[in-house]
Amino acid sequence: MIILGIDPGLAIVGWGVVDYSKGRFKTLGYGAVRTEAGLTTEERLAIIYRDVNRIIDHFHPEEMAVEELFFTNNITTGIRVAEARGVILLCGQQKGVKIAEYTPPQVKQAVVGYGKAEKKQVMTMVTSILGLKEIPKPDDTADALAIAVCHGHSGASRIGQYFNH
Repeated sequence: MIILGIDPGLAIVGWGVVDYSKGRFKTLGYGAVRTEAGLTTEERLAIIYRDVNRIIDHFHPEEMAVEELFFTNNITTGIRVAEARGVILLCGQQKGVKIAEYTPPQVKQAVVGYGKAEKKQVMTMVTSILGLKEIPKPDDTADALAIAVCHGHSGASRIGQYFNH
C-alpha cells in the first residue's frame, strides 16, 4: 500500500511517500512544498493545491494520512494552517485517495511507543524505521514521514479512521 503522509502548513507542507507491505516500509520520496511569505494567502493555497496534486499524480498513493491541527497560542496562524489543510484534503478527495487523520500524540505513540515523546525522538525513530542515512529536513518532512509510518502501523482501514467520502 502506498501511503502519502502530510504535515500541513501554509509556509511549509511536509510530505513523505512510503510503500508499506508485509510489515515493512520502503521510502519512495519526501520533501516540502514551500510558499513565500510575501504572497497572498490565496496564492499560497494555490501553490499548495498545485504541488500536492503533482505529488499525488507522481506517486499514485492509495491512502493519505494527514496530521490533525493542534492549536497552541496563535489562532490566526491556526486558521491559515486549517485553510491549507482543507486544500490538501480537497486534493486527496478529488483524486479518490482514502484519507485518514491522526493527532500528534497518536503519531508519537505509533512511531516511538510513547504519546508524549520529544520531536527529536520521533525524527530519530522515523529515520531508523525507514532506513534513511540522515534525518529528513526540514522538520515538517520528517513529521510527514512519521505520519505515513503511523498510518502503516495503525491499520486505519481496520479501525475506521477514514473520512467518509
